[in-house]
Amino acid sequence: MKVALDTNVLVSAFATRGLCADLLHVILAEHQLIVGATVLTELRRVLRDKIKAPAEIIQETDAFLRSEALVIERAPVLAVKLRDKSDIPVLAEAVGGGANVLVTGDRDLLDIASNAPLRILTPRGFWEQLRIEPTHG
Repeated sequence: MKVALDTNVLVSAFATRGLCADLLHVILAEHQLIVGATVLTELRRVLRDKIKAPAEIIQETDAFLRSEALVIERAPVLAVKLRDKSDIPVLAEAVGGGANVLVTGDRDLLDIASNAPLRILTPRGFWEQLRIEPTHG
């Protein structure tokens, strides 16, 4: 399964132990990780400005994701309406990467899940989905 992760999930995965870190581990081991260029840019900013991670850690995190994930640099234009317009490229890059699911904690994205061009789930919802349908690949 191709799985796109939003910035908030990646920040949690790298900055804390818990569900998001476990999800990232499973996705890297059993699925294909899709990460958009927009998400990588946001991740670097959040790690620098909010987490106060050292520059070396930020560079290592970026390099790790670029080596382990399919990075989507360009994405199709999507005709979707979102409250937060900065979420549109995140969704477009997930779709452009052929993701089956976008995992996010972002309420604006979760609110449009029923009308989105791919499944949008919370980290907990995706974890539960994996337990029901453990699809590999």
